[in-house]
Amino acid sequence: MDIQNTIQTLRAELNQHNYNYYVLDKPTISDFEFDLKLKQLQDLENKYPEFFDENSPTQRIGGAITKNFQTVPHEYRMYSLDNSYSKEDLIDWEIRIQKVLGNVPLEYTCELKYDGASISITYENGKLKRAVTRGDGFQGDDVTNNIKTIKSIPLQLKGNYPEKFAVRGEIILPFAGFEKMNQELIEIGETPYSNPRNTASGSLKLQDSTEVAKRPLDCLLYFLIGNNLPFNTQFEGLETARSWGFKAPKEAKLAHNMEEVFQYIDYWDTHRHNLPYETDGVVIKVNSFQHQDELGFTAKSPRWAIAYKFKSEQVSTKLKSISYQVGRTGAITPVANLEPVQLAGTIVKRASLHNADQIEKLDIRVGDTVFVEKGGEIIPKIIAVDLSQRPENASVTEYITHCPECNTELIRGEGEANHYCPNFYGCPPQIIGRIQHYISRKAMDIEGLGGETVALLFNNGLVHNYADLYELTVEQILPLERMAQKSAENLVKGVAHSKEVPFERVLFALGIRFVGETVAKKLAKHYKSIDALSQASLMDLILVDEIGDRIAQSVLDFFENQENRKIIDRLKKYGIQFEVVEKVNPNATTKLIGKTFVVSGVFEKFSRDDLKKAIEDNGGKVGSSISAKTDYVVAGDNMGPAKLEKANKLNIPIISENEFMDLIN
Repeated sequence: MDIQNTIQTLRAELNQHNYNYYVLDKPTISDFEFDLKLKQLQDLENKYPEFFDENSPTQRIGGAITKNFQTVPHEYRMYSLDNSYSKEDLIDWEIRIQKVLGNVPLEYTCELKYDGASISITYENGKLKRAVTRGDGFQGDDVTNNIKTIKSIPLQLKGNYPEKFAVRGEIILPFAGFEKMNQELIEIGETPYSNPRNTASGSLKLQDSTEVAKRPLDCLLYFLIGNNLPFNTQFEGLETARSWGFKAPKEAKLAHNMEEVFQYIDYWDTHRHNLPYETDGVVIKVNSFQHQDELGFTAKSPRWAIAYKFKSEQVSTKLKSISYQVGRTGAITPVANLEPVQLAGTIVKRASLHNADQIEKLDIRVGDTVFVEKGGEIIPKIIAVDLSQRPENASVTEYITHCPECNTELIRGEGEANHYCPNFYGCPPQIIGRIQHYISRKAMDIEGLGGETVALLFNNGLVHNYADLYELTVEQILPLERMAQKSAENLVKGVAHSKEVPFERVLFALGIRFVGETVAKKLAKHYKSIDALSQASLMDLILVDEIGDRIAQSVLDFFENQENRKIIDRLKKYGIQFEVVEKVNPNATTKLIGKTFVVSGVFEKFSRDDLKKAIEDNGGKVGSSISAKTDYVVAGDNMGPAKLEKANKLNIPIISENEFMDLIN
């Protein structure tokens, strides 16, 4: 057996599958089959280290730590673009370039302007050599280890490519991935990220490339640069780049005149809202490289390209006050309270100011007239202050130094964006927030008990932590506002039923900082019991799959707290599940191995959870959303129209629960 040839064949095969999935969105094998091949390659590379290749597909999972990012010069300067805000600006631009070129017929390449972080990647002999951030345009930071974890960026090119050249692209974070990351932060009580662009940019400078690999980043290519490139126009370059393995968005279009450019702008000004990522305009480039060379550059920008910026819906209103919210982990979030104003179809009264740094950066003051827009078309944000309208007596905003709820002095850890209230067991919003998290649907899912009722119980002195819930009686609850006999009985009954909730959900419910739903499952599966987890050392925890230093330290801190240990001891006495109950399903099969299912609608013979369990018991995988990776959609009554449309668009089979039962029988 020729080991080297086997390794090289596997690498080529896996690179092709990565390209099919992440660039073409047309996978030809299942995730399961891909993972098996990747594992086979990892085993061979570990056994035969002499065949190591820094651009092997196995290197995409991260692992490299970069303490200090080296600043390196760009071989070709990265210019910024001139902006335009009207079609008249574009006509003026065309007149200027025609003066230089002599009124020759011009074609333009129109591309969407992606809102992310610019990157320059150098390839030598078809291999990714170095990736550098934009920086100041003359030099940037070497982030090669982090860039290699992004699966839409080829590590090894295919086809007939030049010996050396560079590509320019935009690192973006699609909305779906951004929302998922924020949901995970909310679940562990952390402040969500403000927008996809800043999150993508910040991801490139994370020291641990393993953490970068966990983020669903993408790279959209927009330009190639080098000597003796085998094409003569921008549009040809994009098409050729696709054949080499790059993800060059197909929204790009060749326009034969300025009228066609306007048509492109008008189309995407409306349809951009349907894209899976942020775009804030269109970039128009003179198509011919010969013409580009003739036009050259100004001190800052290429003369042959211009950006047309879409108008963000933006309104002005008055800042009435700034209030401060305390989350269940003690994180402080400043909130701008605004004069109500209509924006993008909704009435906006509040906007997050994120943290003290943001307030200082905006120099925002009570009484100011502020400009508000929907950040990334999702979250209302204040983008600027109208200084011409500032009242004479407006005083500089001083960020609070003490908790607005319990008056404890705030702390701000090194490298932390937020201030925190350290009064973990005495600050009412933190206590109420932890109990509300404990009873939530993905945690203990206690029926008959909602967030408002938790606050009512706390304010009436009936609960001070989630263990107190198990001592509540109907007689105690009845005198409370809006409480009748039946609702009081349902509450006590719902608390009792929570004793059947499995360990991984109990662990999530405890509210350990940074331990979200997925991490709780991994820890429960690994340690099997709360006792084993509570005795784990820092190194033991770090060795668990996907558990980093920050999570491990947070788990240690939680169990070192005597108050937490007392609460857990009480919960044990009440019969809470603190061990994994291994259930053996005698009917389990491997019939669905390698298949991914999405479940949608209401079913007669299964609950949705039972249906998902049946899929997993038979070797299948349950997906949260429909994509090209989905093999089947199991549809019940009232299937979501968006899912139906997407399944049909991707030609994914839609089966009933009866057809699903036929599959596993």
